[in-house]
Amino acid sequence: MLKFLANLLGYLLNSIYGIVNNYGIAIIIFTIIFKIVMLPISVKQQKSMKKNSDMQKKVLEIQAKYDNDQVRQSQELMDLYKKEHYNPFNGCLTSIVQMIIVLSMFYLVSQPLTYMKHIEPEKIDSYVSQITEETGTAPRYREIAVIKAMSEKDENVRINMDFLGLDLSDIPSENYTNWKVYIIPVLYVFTSFISTKLISLINKDEKKKENKEEKEDVPQTNETEAMAEMNKQMQLMVPIMSVSIALIAPLGLALYWLVGNLFAMGERLILNKFFRKEEEENNG
Repeated sequence: MLKFLANLLGYLLNSIYGIVNNYGIAIIIFTIIFKIVMLPISVKQQKSMKKNSDMQKKVLEIQAKYDNDQVRQSQELMDLYKKEHYNPFNGCLTSIVQMIIVLSMFYLVSQPLTYMKHIEPEKIDSYVSQITEETGTAPRYREIAVIKAMSEKDENVRINMDFLGLDLSDIPSENYTNWKVYIIPVLYVFTSFISTKLISLINKDEKKKENKEEKEDVPQTNETEAMAEMNKQMQLMVPIMSVSIALIAPLGLALYWLVGNLFAMGERLILNKFFRKEEEENNG
């Protein structure tokens, strides 16, 4: 599944590269096109998040009302979910899809000769054997090593990785003395925290609006507070985990994530404004 998707994405990336002849620019255009194609999933995800927020008050009311009757509480919650056509696990599917995409992109940027240039495995193996004999060490990223060592000898494995003075085939963990390799990962982390802060501010704004419209405060439970704390920790952990991967992967992956973050922030602001306007029209 992952390799199949990486192969399909590779055809798109290679087509763009054939036009612009620059790997970095190709990744930027590829990311924007891919994010636009994935927009329906993003819209569904944000609608699901809005639905979750709307359902939270009703769920908490049932939990508070039937706190001493777990059987009745479970039945009432099931009836509520059925009535509202709500599935609390819908978000899991979106997360799984996103994880599949992340892993497929890792395959693509770490094996560009296979998934982007579609070079025969036998030729790649032959070049890797040569490099291993010359260096005495098998390369960690076989195809990246082939691109670096054989581009001058074979134009078929040549990919223009130069992007604004950065070599997108470089791997930060293997080039720690070169400070330039940390520019894109650091920018990715920075935009990740900005994105997290943006989502937090939007959620707070929505809660303030709901509190003004409601006469009674939403009852709080230990379970709710625990979930809120867990969500907060996850928002911090995801960028940390991602940058950990970015440090051991070619810079092309970090560039993809960086552009994706910038696109996602703009998308979030636009969709939030659209949903708010749509809600006002429905309530008006």
